[in-house]
Amino acid sequence: MTTTDHADYAPRPGGAPVGRMLLAQTAFETRMLLRNGEQLLLTVVIPTVLLVLFSAVDIVAVEGPGKRVDFLAPGLLALAVMSTAFTGQAIATGFERRYGVLKRLGASPLPRWALLTAKTGCVLVTEALQVALLSAIALALGWSPQGNPLAVVALLVLGTAAFSGLGLLMAGTLRAEATLAAANLVFVLLLLAGGVVVPLSRFPSAVQSALELLPIAALSDGLRAVLQNGAGTPWADLGVLAVWAVAGLAAAARFFRWE
Repeated sequence: MTTTDHADYAPRPGGAPVGRMLLAQTAFETRMLLRNGEQLLLTVVIPTVLLVLFSAVDIVAVEGPGKRVDFLAPGLLALAVMSTAFTGQAIATGFERRYGVLKRLGASPLPRWALLTAKTGCVLVTEALQVALLSAIALALGWSPQGNPLAVVALLVLGTAAFSGLGLLMAGTLRAEATLAAANLVFVLLLLAGGVVVPLSRFPSAVQSALELLPIAALSDGLRAVLQNGAGTPWADLGVLAVWAVAGLAAAARFFRWE
């Protein structure tokens, strides 16, 4: 018998379990996001300021029963989802791709699917913080939410999937500088024309029909139907978000370039 027959190496060589690596990467991605002042401005400060400003000052017209905040809160929850899952994720991932971070992580023991899953987990954690903060502020301003919480969760999850797919598609196909410009431009355009703070009914009927098919319009209208009007499950809005989610994630998986 040799000494190697009963050798017991501690720690044993090899990579950690995938689940542990996934949790560690998710925590790392979340810490990096929370330390980024520009991303916090986009994902937290802007929706919060718009909620307080437009609720207090009669700048934009609102529709439906209740106070101004009852109309604005659902739309700005939708904006928070878009700012994190689409704009913030597209910009951060685009520059990680440019600087070779994704290429190096892709060569690590962490599977590439787990890396993208960790980014999605980071988005969900950030959105949970956003929803909690915006909801607390809206309640302090007199918001009276209604409807089924499960319908709200379904809308937020599908909205996250839709915007995440589009953000990864943009980050994985365009240059980082082009992603930065395009993501911010899309953010501003959808803020103004996506039913977030301006009702879609204010637009011409022909334009309105097209805008209703946008993911931000489906998310904001669905949240508003449930939280402001107490409607049941908004299946039409969920359907629009599901189509965008499937199409965006499939396109991102097909065309995403790691370098």
